[in-house]
Amino acid sequence: MIVTVTPNPALDLTYTLTTLRPHSSHRVQSVHEQAGGKGVNVARVLHALGRPATAVLPLGGPTGDAVRADLERTGIVHLPIPLTDGATRRTVAVVHDGDATMLNEPGPQLSALHWSALCAGVEGLLPTARALVLAGSLPPGLPAGAYGDLVRLARAHGVPVVLDADGPPLTSALDAEPTVIKPNAAELRAATGIEDPLTAARALVAAGARSVVASLGPKGLLAVDPTGSWRAFLPAGTDVGGSNPTGAGDSVVAALALGLADRTPLPIALSHAVALSAATVRARFAGRFDGESHQRFLPLVQVVPV
Repeated sequence: MIVTVTPNPALDLTYTLTTLRPHSSHRVQSVHEQAGGKGVNVARVLHALGRPATAVLPLGGPTGDAVRADLERTGIVHLPIPLTDGATRRTVAVVHDGDATMLNEPGPQLSALHWSALCAGVEGLLPTARALVLAGSLPPGLPAGAYGDLVRLARAHGVPVVLDADGPPLTSALDAEPTVIKPNAAELRAATGIEDPLTAARALVAAGARSVVASLGPKGLLAVDPTGSWRAFLPAGTDVGGSNPTGAGDSVVAALALGLADRTPLPIALSHAVALSAATVRARFAGRFDGESHQRFLPLVQVVPV
């Protein structure tokens, strides 16, 4: 089983438009609603792949009820941590012109009591877990080092960790030595102040991360660990198709977590991550992917040493 933790889950709303123009009125073509947040998206991908996963997340208010109902409806195993105050946030993805504009609410305040309950829930699952995913922003009320606490907890149980966060929640967890961190290019620069992705990734390994897998958008993935560095990508000219990049990074995290759970060598896990990410761009909503495209892309992925 893979455990995913989403400290700041959301009810995801997706509005599809033909185009988006500032200072204008728009007619929405379609509206979709589902449980969201990075860790939830990872659990959804794992569920679609037929791999057991449990999503741990705090939930409160009417939006929390809607999130729980969607998880139950889709069969995603979850451990909700009830919030006594505040409501689960909403996020709005405005999909248009082959891109997405995101509007993210901050989320409810999470007290020390709620955080302790979440940590206790995670600890109860770790004896049977093969990997732990920590993903997304931290809600108001939690210190930047909160993820570091969970990394240390997992390491005490011998469970590898994938951390997908940015800013202080990422950098404050490095001394806990997460197994894999997955920044994107902008987060990599922000965490290190270094423009060159390879140099920046090596700096994060030196700071404590056991390995770094950075998403570089259409350029694929860059991976660094103490044994080497690799680039993983689809060949130029590959027709990926699709128009919704939302959730592509979460599919990368799902593939990396599976790699840790199955003890797959990092270069092989990168192949699956690139293929699954590309297949996600072809899906309309986060946490979903086109299965046929996933299998078609997989043998095309190139992984080369840097």
